Amino acid sequence: MKDNIVLIGMPGAGKSTVGVVLAKRLGYRFVDSDLVIQEKHDKLLHELIEEHGVEGFWKIEEEVNASLKPRRSVIATGGSVIYGACAMEHLREIGTVVYLKLPLEDVAERLGDLNARGVTLMPGQTLADLYEERVPLYEKYAHETIDCHGIRIREVVQRIAVLN
Repeated sequence: MKDNIVLIGMPGAGKSTVGVVLAKRLGYRFVDSDLVIQEKHDKLLHELIEEHGVEGFWKIEEEVNASLKPRRSVIATGGSVIYGACAMEHLREIGTVVYLKLPLEDVAERLGDLNARGVTLMPGQTLADLYEERVPLYEKYAHETIDCHGIRIREVVQRIAVLN
């Protein structure tokens, strides 16, 4: 296993929650790339999306993720990280990419207000459309996939920890 673990998946899949617990268990640092973006630009995600548009935000997200250089860290990415090919290749080089897979129904139940969460939807795009568009990209970039449907956080953490 590489030096870092990179968590990808739909918003609401538990990347940040699992990431914090996993980092504690492994004695790694925890990096939330959404927080890195917010710190670097001194704005909330939804403010960046409003200001730069969805595609402009993706460029910001790609630039930040492609520049990450952590060591012995668990990195929780934003759900749209998979739109940045350069960032994804970089993340695959510096870590093991783990896709936290969740059915659409679970994602919808967990998410609530999409705009407040900083979810990047194109005009007229539904959550189901977004899910259909992203799943093949998550599968393409993942080294490992963990099915998170119906299992507790500690079980997800255990499944990832044994990869290490």
